[in-house]
Amino acid sequence: MRKPDTLLDYIDSKVVDDGKPYYIVLDEVQLVEEFVEVILSLTHMRNVDVYVSGSNSRFLSSDVVTEFRGRGDEIRIWPLTFDEYFSGIGGDIRKAWLDYYTFGGLPQVALLETEEKKTDYLRGLYETTYLRDVIERNHLRNLEGMKELVRVIASGIGSSTNPTRIANTFQSAQGVTIKRDTIKQYIDYLKDSFLIEEALRYDVKGRKYIGTETKYYFADIGIRAAILNYRQQEETHIMENIIYNELRSRGYNVDVGLVELGGKDENGKFVRKQLEVDFVVNRPPYRVYIQSAFHMPTPEKEQQERRPLLSINDHFRKIVIVGDDIHRKEDELGVLTVGLLDFLTDKKILEQG
Repeated sequence: MRKPDTLLDYIDSKVVDDGKPYYIVLDEVQLVEEFVEVILSLTHMRNVDVYVSGSNSRFLSSDVVTEFRGRGDEIRIWPLTFDEYFSGIGGDIRKAWLDYYTFGGLPQVALLETEEKKTDYLRGLYETTYLRDVIERNHLRNLEGMKELVRVIASGIGSSTNPTRIANTFQSAQGVTIKRDTIKQYIDYLKDSFLIEEALRYDVKGRKYIGTETKYYFADIGIRAAILNYRQQEETHIMENIIYNELRSRGYNVDVGLVELGGKDENGKFVRKQLEVDFVVNRPPYRVYIQSAFHMPTPEKEQQERRPLLSINDHFRKIVIVGDDIHRKEDELGVLTVGLLDFLTDKKILEQG
């Protein structure tokens, strides 16, 4: 079946009724010789829908999607959301959260019985699939440089950064010089492999993107943990990454918001302050502003989290997600505060109100 003529002849033998729809599913299609030409041939069959998937560097790239521009759609398959994960394993929801928070949402992980097996699977997947594919496809020679870049990004999820800052980190921490443009190219490779995603900074009041810094999040938090050998398991940052992934899996575009305020300092001098909104969430006709706050133990902390939201003068929904189990509450200014697990298990919450 790896020979184009053999595969096409087999498919032709099964598609025998011109008036009947057929669905062809080709997994690991990159193993077929000249697979692009094979798929293009199938697209000329009027009563056939073709679904293809692959798992190596020849298929993870956007280059393949370009080959079929105008002739098909790309379907992004995400790791399991927490709600999907919990629906599958059941039991105590807090126990499920701890497992999900530690090992992520890849389906195979949910089926493995021991922590050791889960850890081995995630490490192997990163080393033999993600990393190897990036290295082989892009003909990279600096394997250690790429691996260290991934570790740097994994250590800084949810933190604003840019290629220049990362290059400086290499220089100061390790005495290694990697050019800014090389860092940028490596990051593009990692994004193309679906290992990480980039959230751009958006000036909410100015309605424009700010290109100086961005944030990076891992598509699966379990792989991120395995890369760091399960160190740096700060629940604040992991919670933020999981919320980001949840929003993306629901079909929303997600940016990091920036709100600029003017005022006077203690000396009466006019100054400008920048406040950050963790997520500006868009999917027309919906827009939602979200803050991720692991704990709000004091009124001062609550005010700090709400202030960026209250500085936005529009009618769109504003939500604070907290790590604690709480009852939903919406104040007189329209800011909704909701518990993390409540948010993750309610698919309609962003569309309410």
